[in-house]
Amino acid sequence: MAHIAILGSGLGGMPMAFEMKEQLRPGDRLTVVSNGSTFQFTPSNPWVAVGWRKREDVELALPPLLRKMGIGFVSAGAERVEPERNRIRLKDGNFVDYDFLVVATGPELAFDEIPGLGPAGHTQSICTVDHALRAEEAWRAFVASPGPIVVGAAQGVSCFGPAYEYAMILDTDLRRRRIRDKVPMTFVTSEPYVGHLGLGGVGDTKGLLESALRQRHIKWIVNAKTARIEAGKLFAAEVDDDGKEKKQHELPFTFAMMMPPFRGIRALAGIEGLVNPRGFVAVDKHQRNPRYPNVFGVGVCIAIPPAEATPVPTGVPKTGFMIESMVTAAAHNIRALLDGRPAKAEATWNAVCLADFGDTGVAFVAIPQIPPRNVNWSSEGRWVHLAKVAFEKYFLRKVRKGTSEPLYEKYIMKLAGIEKLKPAAK
Repeated sequence: MAHIAILGSGLGGMPMAFEMKEQLRPGDRLTVVSNGSTFQFTPSNPWVAVGWRKREDVELALPPLLRKMGIGFVSAGAERVEPERNRIRLKDGNFVDYDFLVVATGPELAFDEIPGLGPAGHTQSICTVDHALRAEEAWRAFVASPGPIVVGAAQGVSCFGPAYEYAMILDTDLRRRRIRDKVPMTFVTSEPYVGHLGLGGVGDTKGLLESALRQRHIKWIVNAKTARIEAGKLFAAEVDDDGKEKKQHELPFTFAMMMPPFRGIRALAGIEGLVNPRGFVAVDKHQRNPRYPNVFGVGVCIAIPPAEATPVPTGVPKTGFMIESMVTAAAHNIRALLDGRPAKAEATWNAVCLADFGDTGVAFVAIPQIPPRNVNWSSEGRWVHLAKVAFEKYFLRKVRKGTSEPLYEKYIMKLAGIEKLKPAAK
């Protein structure tokens, strides 16, 4: 009988565990390997970072949940994946052997690539619950003595939505406190234009997001390459469309949050044929690594070429719906291989996103993710905020029950007039 290991326990790892469990044969084993013992609903972190959510609202303890489902769990973390030996070396010195491995780790946050970036430097982060809680503590001190704010995304980021969300949520929170008039705000991004999102824009995201920033009196700088951050100052070079330096910016701040560059995790770094130079897992259309055919990758950890060349490097986002389709394809392909059949399932790689702004929001649908597209739709309104809140409750409830189902068509597809989408071809 086979042993399937899933490396990671986040938005990719947990749905992967649930779908893979359904595909197991009698006698097959399934183990989740994580570097912690909790599941974190990452999309809620912008709310945590202003005090609208607490840790217990967005975290679930994994050991009892997985034990109830008959899924093995290891929380020691991976020191090194050894694909030639079909095993994972753990940080405690033990090993997990596997017949099939699914990498679903998400990215490593490369704060070290920009001097002064991150919680160990001079800016906040919303990439983990711990980071968000630290940002919330800094936010409480800030509102007692407000000043300029800088929010944005550095070069090498492949997920821009949270930066936009957090800027708008800060604006909403400041207006509720009646101190918005005391706080100049600047949005700094590596995107070539507002609303590019690493996707070349979706529908009118450029117009919608520019309008939202303008309405909230948030200035913006695009094509920005963040050079360094010092206490109370962010230094960035703005380049033109040819990548030549156009202007140097020195932005003062009392509070700042910048999304860091992403790279693959260290446990995979430098494994030839498994990862690209940036450390992301190479996969084919079946989510399968070409060199190690018993290794699959799903979620933010996989390598996807940029949607287009940009003056400042921008990564391609992997949204929740896209990850769900990868998970379904990977689970069905592993079962096919276990049965001696070829892997045929393909993920749709459609992008569906809800971006909450605290009291309103923007939603977009890109089918497929990379243009040209069959569907290229975006919309705004209070319904997006309400849908994001509902989705948070729904997803956490489903994780508690040990299942994960797409909710996007209920909240977006019908409103967009789009026919039902299947997570993956089977």
